[in-house]
Amino acid sequence: MNKKRNGFIGLTGFVSRRRGNSSSFLSRVLRFFNLNKRQRFIISVILLSLGLFFAENLLGKSGIFLSFFLSILTAVLLLLSNYEDIRDNFSWSLFILPFFYSLSFGLFDFLVPARFMTRIIITSLYAIGLYSLFLSHNIFTVASIRTIGLLSSARTVSFVLALVSYFFLSRVIGSFHWSVFISAPLLFIFSFFLSLHCLWTYTLEKVSKAELLWAFVLSFCLLEAFLILWFWPSSPTVVAIFLTGFFYTIIGLSHVWMDKRLFRGVLWEYIWVSVLVFCILILFTSWS
Repeated sequence: MNKKRNGFIGLTGFVSRRRGNSSSFLSRVLRFFNLNKRQRFIISVILLSLGLFFAENLLGKSGIFLSFFLSILTAVLLLLSNYEDIRDNFSWSLFILPFFYSLSFGLFDFLVPARFMTRIIITSLYAIGLYSLFLSHNIFTVASIRTIGLLSSARTVSFVLALVSYFFLSRVIGSFHWSVFISAPLLFIFSFFLSLHCLWTYTLEKVSKAELLWAFVLSFCLLEAFLILWFWPSSPTVVAIFLTGFFYTIIGLSHVWMDKRLFRGVLWEYIWVSVLVFCILILFTSWS
């Protein structure tokens, strides 16, 4: 009888401790939600920036695995920081760019010189861009519910950060010198998702089959350009610049088409950008 009683008391104590731990965890979460939205964004950016900085300085090459974890954590923190608005109009497209933005910085940081000041600069740029990304995606969430005047600015910020992410990821793929059977599918994957996100920012609705097909076609064009450049005698940086310029052109033209602003003057702007990146490719090609 005493043994059963002692066992019951021990089980009760264990359950109480588990409840106490759960309550403590829930209280922390509730304290996080009691903050206003901008404070949550700031805390999230600080946590992710510190994670990026210490991953590169303390873990070395093994920090690559932490980069994927930080990318997932970026999407989770965006969800927690903006949960009140996201839960009413959830769209998984909202988390595409935050994921790839963190991943691009996490992987690209291994290509820069391992100096303390360089790490500080990269981390600072990452923090500034991430905070701008959180603010722009907050605008997207609100704009999907009601009209908001800052939508155009949010689209511009999101597009610029998508270009930065695309350049970093293209540069990383070129620097690893993998087989084309590995590099090409990876480039197609992030090209597809970043293209889909850029198209979604102009509809802010559930992703349709038309958008998926459009993103697939654009990604296939980028893949074809990459396969041609695979045999081109240029450095990974030059190839990444060309692919990013191509990405800018086809996504930009898609945006003005969706906005019904595809006029002759706008078209010439993108033509000149294409000519510029092509000239860069020719000038920095090693013909010897």
